[in-house]
Amino acid sequence: MDILPPVLEQWFAARDWTPRVHQRAMLAAARRGDHALLVAPTGAGKTLAGFLPTLTDLIEQPTDRLHTLYVSPLKALAVDVRRNLMTPIEEMALPIRVETRTGDTPSDRKARQRIKPPHILLTTPESLSLLLSYPDAALMFADLQTVIVDEVHAFATQKRGDLLSLSMARLQTINPGLRRVALSATVADVDAYRAWLAPDGDIDTVATVLGEAGAEPNVTILIPQGRVPWSGHSGKYAASQVMAEIAAHQTTLVFCNTRGLAELIFQELWSANDANLPIAIHHGSLSIEARRKVESAMADGKLRALVATASLDLGVDWGNVDCVIQMGAPKGSSRLLQRIGRANHRLDQASEAILIPGNRFEYLEARAALDAVEAGERDADDFRAGSLDVLAQHVMGLACAGPFREEEMLAEIQSATPYSALTPDAFASVLHFIEGGGYALRAYDRFKRLTHDPDGSWRVSHPRFIQQHRLNAGIIVDQPALAVRFANGRKLGTVEEGFAAQLTPGDSFFFSGMALEVVRMDTSDLIVRATSKQARIPSWGGTRMAMSTRLAERVRTFLAQPDQWHRFPPDVREWLDMQKLRSVLPQPGQLLIETFPHEGRHYLLCYSFEGWNAHQSLGMLLTRRMDAQGLMPLGFVSNDYALAIYGLKPVTDPKSLFSADILDHEFIDWVEQSSLLKRAFRDVAVISGLIERQHPGKRKTGRQVTFSTDLIYDVLRKYQPDHLLLKAAWADARARMTDVGRLGDLIDRAATTMLHVSLDRVSPLAVPVLILIGREQVAQSAAEDALLMEAEALVNTAMRAD
Repeated sequence: MDILPPVLEQWFAARDWTPRVHQRAMLAAARRGDHALLVAPTGAGKTLAGFLPTLTDLIEQPTDRLHTLYVSPLKALAVDVRRNLMTPIEEMALPIRVETRTGDTPSDRKARQRIKPPHILLTTPESLSLLLSYPDAALMFADLQTVIVDEVHAFATQKRGDLLSLSMARLQTINPGLRRVALSATVADVDAYRAWLAPDGDIDTVATVLGEAGAEPNVTILIPQGRVPWSGHSGKYAASQVMAEIAAHQTTLVFCNTRGLAELIFQELWSANDANLPIAIHHGSLSIEARRKVESAMADGKLRALVATASLDLGVDWGNVDCVIQMGAPKGSSRLLQRIGRANHRLDQASEAILIPGNRFEYLEARAALDAVEAGERDADDFRAGSLDVLAQHVMGLACAGPFREEEMLAEIQSATPYSALTPDAFASVLHFIEGGGYALRAYDRFKRLTHDPDGSWRVSHPRFIQQHRLNAGIIVDQPALAVRFANGRKLGTVEEGFAAQLTPGDSFFFSGMALEVVRMDTSDLIVRATSKQARIPSWGGTRMAMSTRLAERVRTFLAQPDQWHRFPPDVREWLDMQKLRSVLPQPGQLLIETFPHEGRHYLLCYSFEGWNAHQSLGMLLTRRMDAQGLMPLGFVSNDYALAIYGLKPVTDPKSLFSADILDHEFIDWVEQSSLLKRAFRDVAVISGLIERQHPGKRKTGRQVTFSTDLIYDVLRKYQPDHLLLKAAWADARARMTDVGRLGDLIDRAATTMLHVSLDRVSPLAVPVLILIGREQVAQSAAEDALLMEAEALVNTAMRAD
């Protein structure tokens, strides 16, 4: 079953390679006709294992039709896989055509691919969905044998995974014999992924193939010259040490958790780059041209370091990378493993990685992540029911390909695991939404995209809606943004409107590794020129990554186990020792609440380790409740580890603030009165196709999209509060923006495990979060200096033993 064709055996032998056990197991699964999930470490040859059955099939049974569809989460990954896949194909002189199809593919090539597709097409979930919207999709995919989903952990639990699952269901309808394959290095719950992958969720049809373990990674935590900082999350204090590591290695990937942090770290490294080593920056807001240029330079070995975000987390294989540096806390063991795997990319050679914590809490998190990696622990995956806005987009796309019958479409959709529990009534509500926008919008012709014919079939109401769908389909909804351009028209990338609105001509900011001065701003463009002036770092919105629950549990355990502290640097041990002396270190599962006065204000500190989003939500709720109790709160700050609320009156009974009913009424009132629900509604309205981002030859500005969605939101809230999109927006706001699941866990824990400690002054554990007060609005160096002096005084007060 796992015997390779002679030409493939000879190709392996010519390199002194032997196919790995998991590679042959993938071939055997294919010959049995099984779907397959391959879980193997980076460098184990996952991509080759995924394609081995395809190459074998095309060698033994040549065809002119599309044989294999490879789906990647990133355009860069599709391009990289094509480059790596072409090497063995060309060396064996195989007549196999491999092409990519993403949003960057020229339109003439896209049109040709539908008529004469390659043998192997590399694409993304969004591009696959668009292909299925054409009437000739059934012909194009009629002989498709295999779908390979790479980096499946990056899809399955998100909306892009919903879209891909629905698309695979349609492909399975076109060719019932289609085989599904998924690849990943970081899967915690194998059976959950097998269920997601399988038609009708039947995990018994999916073979599990486990790769052999590779060399243990060599991961260290960088200890700064001096002391581990009290606050901050960038690790920028270590710029000179990072440059020393870059100089000592061939090529280094420097990962940052956000785009703003990547811009900041690049500038810090450039300032410390005395040897003038070639370094670059890569993130999702840079122009396609800028990203491709950097990716080519990395592939050609022309760079010594690349500062990047999650835009390069996944799979991109640059063999000359021999070190990975993580700036700030990793937030999860799976993410850390993914990033570590970008170094060396060989199973038999240890990957080298260095973690640079931003502060003392982040040191504990970094140590927890190292322990989790060594223990083989992965972050839990949160599977949930498929989103209805995604379903609406998918149904409209299939309607563009041709009429359909409701019961047949429902059966197909239910075969996709995220939608297996979709009821006929719920599906009918989706259809009626596409048919007319819903009860409150039924009078407007522009929302009447589907028509229900007398024979029972559904069809697109007018050809203009087909064009509208293809222009606007997609799951990733960018925040309103302006293009950053030089006066000659050259585009550097985009910044969000909220940041651009803070700028006036003459202001300067860092972007794409350069200092830029604003020349002027119009509706859609920010015109800039290069400058040597002092510049600020742009900010981007979006949900912040929270520390995973499993890492949070490990950090809590550290606090309660002094016998582990010998592993920590002296200043971290001193910090924890002083907290133990002055206050309390919480036990695992215990919720520590500290209250104390400081400089004329009264503070409440909550140490829950539930992440920034949950803490922000809790801060909003508690300050509202404190205000109602006459405690006169002034504000709050939070990080991943703790929440600090400050006001004019002391809190003597924190249990009354944390009662469980806070999530019943106050949470709902707060979300509905805040901008959270409107922001979520904007996204689901765009994804569902209710609001279009583009017209032929013209793209709406972010302000125009927001204005349109706000108007519809207000109408629906007033006249149809049970509208399908309002329900979808609520689901998003709860899960993504407020992290209500972790917030609920926190409130539940408070009821039985709260430990309230009343102190006469600030505690050592409180210092890292209290230093954040005032930081958000700092713009002038004098204000920054004043805050540093204030922080030093705060530390001195907290660390006094008396």
